[in-house]
Amino acid sequence: MDAHPGARPLPAHSHKAELRLAELLDGHGAIGSDGVDRLIAVVMEALEAAEDKGVEDVLPFATSAVREASNADEVLARVAEETGVRLQVLSGADEARLTFLAARRWFGWSAGKLLVLDIGGGSLEIAYGMDEEPDAAVSLPLGAGRLTASWLPGDPPDPADVRALRRHVRAEIARSVGDFSRHGAPDHVVATSKTFKQLARITGAARSAEGLYVQRRLTRRALEEWVPKLGTMPTQERSELPGVSEGRAGQLTAGALVAEAAMDLFGVDQLEICPWALREGVILRRLDHLPT
Repeated sequence: MDAHPGARPLPAHSHKAELRLAELLDGHGAIGSDGVDRLIAVVMEALEAAEDKGVEDVLPFATSAVREASNADEVLARVAEETGVRLQVLSGADEARLTFLAARRWFGWSAGKLLVLDIGGGSLEIAYGMDEEPDAAVSLPLGAGRLTASWLPGDPPDPADVRALRRHVRAEIARSVGDFSRHGAPDHVVATSKTFKQLARITGAARSAEGLYVQRRLTRRALEEWVPKLGTMPTQERSELPGVSEGRAGQLTAGALVAEAAMDLFGVDQLEICPWALREGVILRRLDHLPT
């Protein structure tokens, strides 16, 4: 992006690759050698893309899959040695705060008290507040990729596994609800991440091709109708749903269970999809510290 203070962090060029590291953790919670190789290859590809586009400054960061890996230090050291890139590992609280910042800047002060939900591959972030810094923020190990790998091995998943995951997700989220409810009801509830975007799309929201500024909503009623259907579909069938990519279709059931539980336990009937998320939050924070 063309970065300067006061600018919108909209990319001039985008290069993406799906790693899904949260799905590659072994039984000891470590990222295996194949996963590290893939990570290094993706970092190298990103560096080449940045060089091709004349990028002057790179902001490399890693989230829950690397942060919570039992061999995180070894992974980071090998990435640094083989690519020259030192990944900044964001804490769960940092993920929640930076995503909240992005949502606040997108919706502005008129949105009032914001509740922000973000389902990633390795974790669920929840943040609430009036200002740009949330009053409450939490990161839970409820990412769609992590849960799929740990709880839903079948394709389609076994109904008993789906029920067990549903109980687990709700118990984990319920422990955090009190930390937020003491601050009062939010004025606006928003969600970021591919999982929420895909769930909104299959329940009738506008296509991404219609642009960033089209309002997209997800209702709990529509989501509750789709969760049982998703649980009975094989991955290939899910990938044929509108807006669902083949690479993320496998983890959509777990993501839907997390989204449904969060909306139910926080008493959210409807939320709005925010186009900005953690990436934009990282960029905004960096811009805030650039000299004017």
